[in-house]
Amino acid sequence: MSSLETLAESVLLPGFAGTSAPDWLRRRLGAGLGGVILFGRNVVDDEQVARLTAQLRAERDGVVVGIDEEGGDVTRLDAATGSFVPGPLALGAADDPELTAAVATAIGERLAACGITVNLAPCGDLALSPEDPVIGVRAFGSDPVKASPHVAAYVTGLQKYGIAACVKHFPGHGAATEDSHLALPVLPRTEDELRATELVPFAAAIRAGVRSIMTGHLVIRAWGDEPATLNRKALTEVLRGELGFTGTVITDALEMGAVSGAYRRHDGLGDAAVRSLAAGADALCLGGAAFDADVLDRITEVVVAAVKSGRLPLERLAEASARTAALGAAPTFARVGPVDHRIGLEAARRALRIRGNPRLDGPPLVVDVWEEPTIAAGPVPRGLGPHLSELVPGTHVLNVSGADVAEVLEAAQGFRSVVVVTREGHRNPRVRALLAALAESAANLIRVETGVPGPDDEGDRIDTFSGSYVSLRAVAESLRAVAESLAA
Repeated sequence: MSSLETLAESVLLPGFAGTSAPDWLRRRLGAGLGGVILFGRNVVDDEQVARLTAQLRAERDGVVVGIDEEGGDVTRLDAATGSFVPGPLALGAADDPELTAAVATAIGERLAACGITVNLAPCGDLALSPEDPVIGVRAFGSDPVKASPHVAAYVTGLQKYGIAACVKHFPGHGAATEDSHLALPVLPRTEDELRATELVPFAAAIRAGVRSIMTGHLVIRAWGDEPATLNRKALTEVLRGELGFTGTVITDALEMGAVSGAYRRHDGLGDAAVRSLAAGADALCLGGAAFDADVLDRITEVVVAAVKSGRLPLERLAEASARTAALGAAPTFARVGPVDHRIGLEAARRALRIRGNPRLDGPPLVVDVWEEPTIAAGPVPRGLGPHLSELVPGTHVLNVSGADVAEVLEAAQGFRSVVVVTREGHRNPRVRALLAALAESAANLIRVETGVPGPDDEGDRIDTFSGSYVSLRAVAESLRAVAESLAA
């Protein structure tokens, strides 16, 4: 491999399949591949991840190892159980930046022990549109003034143990009405609106010393027709020039539909790589799909050809390589042990918003309403039923869709209390119909909402702002405590 090919590969961060590194990946890392992005498919437990990262680092010092560990709905280390910390919207609801910093510190300590070097979190996005399909509870809130201290606190806490934070998705995904995994969102925002709203949390993160920022595949018409990932105005003029960011710019996954479309067209993916580098991006995330050596070969060929033709200046590629390498320093913290989720549970308890007088009149029927997970979150367990079954003997659990009205109404006849768990149920007509039917028939209906809360319903309700393990545990504890106090 030539020195130019090595330089081209040094900015690539692909995903891969399996819980140990395949031979082709180990060879490429030894030859200079920038690093990898880990997903749930690569994780069994913390000990296995620590062994995996040691295996990767044995090929070459300075390998970048990234992961999406936002907490709440988006978790990789806890993909099999649900996260042991609540998500950003729950932390925003608790409204204590010191608590947010403590939760992020716990995440950073754990990631350092696992050998991770960069966490693709937190979201600097704001929850600005009720139609946004992918951010929601991943944001700290909708008000930039209130959310920004939490973004900064998360960055500070996470980076305490040497993990690089990566605030995303610049310039902010929250006003989008399409999922950039699938399509290219165009934000209906002027430059003045961006500066007053979306850019505020990113500026706060930069002041807090964030080491990396992830681009969003989002079009701002005032900046041209290219999405921010491929847009020099966005990355070089605004992010670096106006906001003063000097760290590493990481792209969101280039194979996403918003940029590359059908990523199996390798020239299309390689072209996106060249255009993003030319715009000012440094590390190129290729993480959502499990790639192989042939795909990386083709991307490298396209980048090398762009340098040779003058389309991509060699100096720009070398600068991107150096900034990518800056994220590869291995954390020095080495303890791997049982996950301590006390701080996460405390935060989840403080985030609960309780309306009315939710109480259990005896063992309940728990109706966990299943919703298709977002691509970002993936199929992470999020049911209340197992928690309440453990704490309140006699609890019966149904896992249903919003269409299973008849089944739920029949089962509810045998219970005085029915607990319905939804995820942004106000957005789903079938879920709304199920709730309306239960409101007419159930003697004691308790609604638990785990997503972004919709309009306030009449009746008894608990909002968790997160579907995490600890958020649902906090609900179960709260309901049990009320039941015990009534029985006393």
